[in-house]
Order: sequence, then structure tokens, then C-alpha cells
Amino acid sequence: MPKSVIRRWLPTPEQVRASKGLGFLGALLHDPNLFHLNRHSVSVAFAVGVFTSFLPLPGQMVIAALLALWFRCNLPLSMLLVWISNPVTIPAIFYSTYKLGAWILGTPPLDFRMELSLEWLTNEVGKIWLPLFFGSLLAGIFFSTLAYLGMQALWRWQVIKRWKLRLKRRAATGC
Repeated sequence: MPKSVIRRWLPTPEQVRASKGLGFLGALLHDPNLFHLNRHSVSVAFAVGVFTSFLPLPGQMVIAALLALWFRCNLPLSMLLVWISNPVTIPAIFYSTYKLGAWILGTPPLDFRMELSLEWLTNEVGKIWLPLFFGSLLAGIFFSTLAYLGMQALWRWQVIKRWKLRLKRRAATGC
């Protein structure tokens, strides 16, 4: 995987360290492993970011940052991938994970209407939280595993492709 493509989208380590939202991490942000772009670091960051994006919890970016510190993977990439769940995709993701959780747990899915109000939150979330959380965990594990394996395969394919190209160039020049 071309590092330049990934590097173009990610902030620099200095920008991440200067971020006020990550100030609570302090000296932990000075670990150079959190900013490496290699096959392992990128693949694990994809897994962390995708998994966290499926969690129906507030503070997904903080959770992704803490998981990136724990797994010592690329911090900016894992935090960027959390935005898979954004205001446009959240309804579809959480509805699907709720249905999955209800199906696996064998509970009949409730017919509810979602509203952005404190009253709805206090009344309805208590009824749907278990299937939603369980389905979200399962979907997060499944899709983060796919993301990890996909990035491993894509990175390996790119390395092999470049290696073959290099061999062709050497053969053409007679070296």
C-alpha cells in the first residue's frame, strides 16, 4: 500500500500532539510507534477504527485512541476510521446491528420510532440496549477482522507487485 496515499490523509505527529482533545494522553503521544506506517500498524489501526465505529457509545474517538495506545498501532488512522459511523451512516448501522442482535438473542425486534429527545432516550434505550450492544459487538468484531485481513492482503499484494516490477526493471537493464 503506498504510504504516500495514507500519509496524505493523516495529520502529522505534531498536529496530533497539539490537539486539545488528546491532551489527556500527555507523554503517551510521544511514542513513535503510534505514527508508523507499516503493514502491521496500518492493519491493526484499521481493525481498531472499524471496531470502534460500530460501538453504540459516545466518545468513539477517545475509545479508538485508547485502543490504539494499547495495541500500539497508528493512532491518527484508527481515530480517522471511527468516522465510518457518522451522522449519515449511524441510523443504518445501528438499525442493522439492533436487528442482528435481536435475531441472535432470539428476542422479537421491537417496533420503535427514533427521536432525538431526552424522553425517548430514557424510555426506549432501556428496551433495545441489549440487542443493540450485542449486535454492535458482533458486527464490530466481524468487520474489524475483515478490515485487518483485507489490509494485510492489500499491503502484501502491493509489495509483491512492486517487487515484480523491480525485477522486470533489473532484467531490462541487465543488472
